[in-house]
Amino acid sequence: MDRRVEIRNAYRVLGKEATFYDGMITCPTFMGRAICRFVWNMDEEKNARYITQALDGIPGDFAGKMLEVPVGTGVLTMPVYKAHPRADVTCLDYSEDMMRMAGRRAQAMGLEHVRFVQGDVGALPFEDDTFDLVLSLNGFHAFPDKEAAYRETMRVLKPGGIFCGCFYVEGENRRTDALIRRIYVPKGFFTPPFETVKSLQARLSAMYARANVTAVGSMACFVCEKG
Repeated sequence: MDRRVEIRNAYRVLGKEATFYDGMITCPTFMGRAICRFVWNMDEEKNARYITQALDGIPGDFAGKMLEVPVGTGVLTMPVYKAHPRADVTCLDYSEDMMRMAGRRAQAMGLEHVRFVQGDVGALPFEDDTFDLVLSLNGFHAFPDKEAAYRETMRVLKPGGIFCGCFYVEGENRRTDALIRRIYVPKGFFTPPFETVKSLQARLSAMYARANVTAVGSMACFVCEKG
């Protein structure tokens, strides 16, 4: 299934599990669309585009070991995992409430190849070189210890493995940056310091054998390969 179709369909499968957070991520509700436009200067097309680019690092025939951190509510990735039944997927989150919601969605979709682990991205409970792919959607802008998160996600990735995902970067839209500083940071939703597109490209290029960073508005999407 085309990734954009997966994204459009994601919210439809949520039923009673729909949350305000999900609405902001998938843009299907009036409030979600309003926040996407006001805070992120994104319409539904841009919203779907950045998520599609963030997920492009997952091969269509992926059947290896994969870690998603943080899993959040699973609104975006559970439909993706349904399309990869041969993958061995581990979903980690610090929030037990978020993980519990994602787990219910996985159970409702019959995803027996997906398991859930509560933990901290800054101290991942896995051995070195464990995963073929690490996915991180909308997480790094919130992690309090970003340096540890970068180190840990790379540590658990096998040589030749893929690190991909997306998160907020500053310097792309003045209004977005101002709202992040004045609202999201004081409320604890996001934690500085923040990368720019340029700094993120430089950081990932220094860490990985291959690193590609693109931006849709203030969301940076990346696909990296570990040497």
